Order: sequence, then structure tokens, then C-alpha cells
Amino acid sequence: MSLRSIAFIALSLAGWSFAARAAEPLDAILPAFITFATSTGYWEDDGSAPAVQHAPAAAQPAGSKEAETAKQPRHGYYKLFAVRQADRTAKVYLQQIAQTDEGPNIVSTVELQELNDLKPYVTDIRPENSTGILKEPGLFATVFLKTDPDADAESWTVIIDEFGDVTVGKASN
Repeated sequence: MSLRSIAFIALSLAGWSFAARAAEPLDAILPAFITFATSTGYWEDDGSAPAVQHAPAAAQPAGSKEAETAKQPRHGYYKLFAVRQADRTAKVYLQQIAQTDEGPNIVSTVELQELNDLKPYVTDIRPENSTGILKEPGLFATVFLKTDPDADAESWTVIIDEFGDVTVGKASN
């Protein structure tokens, strides 16, 4: 058997095994209870800025990876998502994601209490801009929710300014 034939067979088998893995269910990647999610906005800092915090703020454990890499410039984006609860309502969370050489890394995850106190039925989450081009740091997204499953949806905005301050409020349209 020639070397060329052996190489062809090896590459064919490698491709076959890759195709078989790609066809497996992806349930473990995105759990079914994540109903809506958007990644949008961007942030950058010199590495000394604190992670996005919003009441109640989750404490960062001492000696965390974030503490080890402090003082190095970093940048990334935000992720806003809804997690369905057993009673069909949702909890809304905001994550700050750093883009690193090793891939995306979660810097912080905070619960948006202003929305979660409403025990909302989230019907959609949308970014302000879906083109992927943002000229200013921060985030602007709209969460559509109902406080009664038979009512019309209301619009709420989640805004992060260039300083990392988070504001959540009913849309004023």
C-alpha cells in the first residue's frame, strides 16, 4: 500500500469520527432552561477595574484567576440571559466576558434583581445593535417581559455606561 493511500485512509477515518461527534445532541452546551440570551456591547480596562457589580454583588474568592491576571489590559463583551424557573417565570442574569488568548472567560455574573423581583415571564431579549459594530463601550439591551402570562409584554432596558455602572428600568419609549 502506498504512503498516499495510507494518508488518504487516515484522513478519511479522522473526518468520519469528527462528523459522528458533530451529530451528537448539544444539550450539554446550552441547557434547555436558558430561554433567551444575547451577547452585545463591549468593555475594556487596564486590568485594575473591578468586575461589573450590581446588587446583590457576588463576592470574588481571594486568589481567583481574575486576581492573578490583574493589572493586565483586558477587554470583552457582555452576555444577558434568562433562565426559566420551575414555575415558568425567569431570572435574568448579566455576565461580563473577557476575551483571552485561551478563549472567552467569565469575569462576573450578576442577577438583575430589579427584573427578578417582578417574577417575570421573559418573552425576548434584544441588543440595541445587531450589526456587531459598536463605537462606544457599554451595553444597551431590551428585555421584553410579562408579569402576568395573559398580559401584554412590557419593555425594560438594561444599560451599562462607559464606567461599568448598570442601570435597569422600564423603557420610556
